[in-house]
Amino acid sequence: MIRASGAFVALTLDTLRAVPKRPFHWREFLQQAWFIVGVSALPTALVSIPFGAVLALQAGNLIRQFGAQSFTGATAVLGIVREAGPVVTALMISGAAGSAICADLGARRIREEIDALEVLGIDPLHRLVVPRVAACAVVAPLLNGLVTTVGLIASYLFNVIAQGGSPGSYLQSFNALAELSDLWISAVKALVFGATAGMIACFKGLTAAGGPKGVGDAVNQTVVFAAMVLFAENFLISAAVW
Repeated sequence: MIRASGAFVALTLDTLRAVPKRPFHWREFLQQAWFIVGVSALPTALVSIPFGAVLALQAGNLIRQFGAQSFTGATAVLGIVREAGPVVTALMISGAAGSAICADLGARRIREEIDALEVLGIDPLHRLVVPRVAACAVVAPLLNGLVTTVGLIASYLFNVIAQGGSPGSYLQSFNALAELSDLWISAVKALVFGATAGMIACFKGLTAAGGPKGVGDAVNQTVVFAAMVLFAENFLISAAVW
């Protein structure tokens, strides 16, 4: 475990050093970004609906006990923007896009394509890893905005229709506790989570061994490890900022 952690940190530092190299492979970046959007956008939007509804339900029931129903909207906004949005985005990227990236690089590794690139003098990190990690980092804030929008709409509809809340009070309470800085911090968290998920997927793919079974194991480990690391990062960032 310690050796794997050290290898991951080393690969991350090598990738950071490869970022300024020219030329940047824009075509690979755009292809990966479009692929991530294609496999993650719809599941992310669908998952954010129950998140928004559950937050509205729990916040409404709790706040109603204190006689502060007018703050249901503010509570739901804080929960979705600060926590649910970045976490759902990270889990979807690591589960849908990260597993595909790991499988792709793992297949290249066992077919010795990575070794062939190195023999030709092509840096695999610059050619393959940097565009994929950059795509994950760029797409994550966009998906975070999708999660936030859909989650807030679901929360609003659930509160107004199912719980009989006041639309005016729900909308007016947006500015009671939430601030614009919360949205910016949420976007930054999503960017960090996306880059982390992409980096873990690339690391597990490049270190895959043992044939097709090894690639399958690497894909499973990518999803598990990414979820563990992302929840830890979310706790640390939330504790440092709020």
